[in-house]
Amino acid sequence: MPDRLTCAMTPPPPAVLLPLGGVSVLVVDDSRLACEAVRLMCRRLGAQQVRRAESLRAAGVYLRLFQPDVVIVDLGLPDGRGEGLIATLHTASPRPLVLGLSGDGAGRARAMGAGADGYLDKPLESFAKLQDTLLSLLPQAVTVDSRYPDLPLAPDSLAPDSLALRDDLAHAARLLEADLDPSTLRYLAAFVGGVARHAHDHALAQAALGAPLQDMRAELAARLAAPDLAFAPPSGAAAG
Repeated sequence: MPDRLTCAMTPPPPAVLLPLGGVSVLVVDDSRLACEAVRLMCRRLGAQQVRRAESLRAAGVYLRLFQPDVVIVDLGLPDGRGEGLIATLHTASPRPLVLGLSGDGAGRARAMGAGADGYLDKPLESFAKLQDTLLSLLPQAVTVDSRYPDLPLAPDSLAPDSLALRDDLAHAARLLEADLDPSTLRYLAAFVGGVARHAHDHALAQAALGAPLQDMRAELAARLAAPDLAFAPPSGAAAG
């Protein structure tokens, strides 16, 4: 066994290089569940800083104070459409890398049409998809040539955040207590549908697809009454 002096003189092993080492990320998304998944994946990939803005207004405040390398923008936000922010960032100087994010099948065309550099489908459940998209677009100077294996996001590698899920469902339930105008109702249905798809909750996803409001209220109340919110597996009948 080496003595203490030998140990003190031995240089430490080289740090593990991660794909997003030194990169800062802003995620603009009203869903805490979706944002937490993206945040944890970015941190696992080595991102130096990952911040969340839950609305266009919050994103504007953040962007006046900081200059992230990457901005990931959900298209459906409580105070407007993400395409407007993407278009603004497209002409910004300095200009960050901008990715659109949506669970809508038409989202890619809308995001790219607004000026996004790339696009991610929700729910985002693969390290490989995120890292390959970012590494293909980021300047080589700010990334390192190191990649995680091309593996799906397994439950034992990054468990979904049940507290974030509960926060999202409680937010939706609070909105449903008020009289909703058509635009707010459309936003709420998209929000609940996105959260449900992320949680692989087929029944809740169905309730968000044009069902009577009382059905959505009942589904949300049933989940919030449960002591533990469980995530269904991403395969089989429950995947939706």
